[in-house]
Amino acid sequence: MGSMDSHKPPPASAKEKELKKKQLEITKKREENEKEKVMKFRSKIEEKINGFIKDDNKKSFTFPIMDKYGRSIAHDVAEIAGLATYSFGEEDIDRHIRIWKKEFAPCERELAAIRRGEVWDPIAARKKAAEEEWNEKLEIERARTANKIQPKTNYHQKYEHLIGTESALEGARKTETNKQYGMVSSESKKDRRTVEQIQEEMKARKRQKVEHAGDDESGLS
Repeated sequence: MGSMDSHKPPPASAKEKELKKKQLEITKKREENEKEKVMKFRSKIEEKINGFIKDDNKKSFTFPIMDKYGRSIAHDVAEIAGLATYSFGEEDIDRHIRIWKKEFAPCERELAAIRRGEVWDPIAARKKAAEEEWNEKLEIERARTANKIQPKTNYHQKYEHLIGTESALEGARKTETNKQYGMVSSESKKDRRTVEQIQEEMKARKRQKVEHAGDDESGLS
């Protein structure tokens, strides 16, 4: 028991207790001051945003350069108020926040122009967009004219059930004689003989019939 008691730290003196108490009070006071500072900053942000919302002549509002923590508060207040909010500029240099009323929220082209440091001109932007769309359509038409765009499906395969197979169409176009089945093209069926030739052939056939008839009678006798 004596050895265990020898390892216990000596009891703090009244002076040490008082010093520790003062340090805790200082820490607590610092935290309260920091909290109060944050609340005041947030109140100023809320005040500016409420004033912006009530001003019908303003579509957007730009906050001064702030650190990351200050911007987080501004973002939070703006989003709660239903505003569109974006950050611009470089960190630790000129990073700042700009807010818009929802009905005037910026498009991607406007955001890109602001980030480039350009003045946003909606009329010029619409004109440029229309020109880009026209140029794109023109390029597609040129490519189609130059047969650079190939059809995704074969025409004959797509409509085979209506016009028949491609091999059948090819056979119909050629109209060649198929000896195996005795098919003759319409071109081959045309009679190219003259009237005189036809009459001579008919007379020759009659003579042959008469001669055959005479030979049959002589054989019977």
